[in-house]
Amino acid sequence: MSTSTSPSAEIGVIGGSGFYSFLDDVTEIEVETPYGPPSDPIAVGDLGGRRVAFVPRHGRDHRFPPHRIPYRANLWALRSLGVRQVLAPSAVGSLTSDHGPGTLVVPDQLVDRTSGRPQTFYDDAAAVHLSFSDPYCPTGRHTALSTARTADWPPVDGGTLVVIEGPRFSTRAESQWFAAQGWTLVGMTGHPEAVLARELALCYTPLCLVTDLDAGIEEGEGVTMAEVLRVFTENIDRLRPLVADIVASLPTDRTCPCPAVLDGMKLPISLP
Repeated sequence: MSTSTSPSAEIGVIGGSGFYSFLDDVTEIEVETPYGPPSDPIAVGDLGGRRVAFVPRHGRDHRFPPHRIPYRANLWALRSLGVRQVLAPSAVGSLTSDHGPGTLVVPDQLVDRTSGRPQTFYDDAAAVHLSFSDPYCPTGRHTALSTARTADWPPVDGGTLVVIEGPRFSTRAESQWFAAQGWTLVGMTGHPEAVLARELALCYTPLCLVTDLDAGIEEGEGVTMAEVLRVFTENIDRLRPLVADIVASLPTDRTCPCPAVLDGMKLPISLP
């Protein structure tokens, strides 16, 4: 249940603290969910003529490590506020030297290598099996790619994001194994975010900023937190306006398959 019963936003952004300043006329909304509170109060404001809800994935003080993020509460809270399309910028490592730091990638596939994270809303009373063969919204991906090209930040179209448990980075052997599978990126937060969005019939589009080459891709000391933060900080002023442009370009009517993913299914819970 939310403390706000009327729709407050149409588009959600799940990202880092660097995105707080990109909304105008911000109101913070406390949202209660069956899965506990979200990472922080939801900031709702205007952006490019659209109503946008922002949730800081790790909390505004970065208190939630990747495996402790309240993913279910975050997605449930966004839907309860009226959100139906979600943009998810994140920092990732690259598994190929072709995509160096500063590269923007819009992946089209996901591999789950996490363990122990709650990753479904439908874990009681009845089984709900949803298609997840293509984990991301095709319309959202197209919009993100075309907008980035217009903004003169040529994106990489497609690739596989492997999501690890964290909070540690990969060993060299793990990194080399991931690359040998043909996977492109490695991150810690893309799952279960994407599948939870699908279970709520939301459109979900990842925006992956490469901050480093993963440990097995090149010699050296390997990935460090300082390196990741440095590259992300260097690019946040570029990423923030791009997200704003994508928000403005997203369609107002959803004609993608995402809204119909629950059609004909008997759900064991009532969605907000």
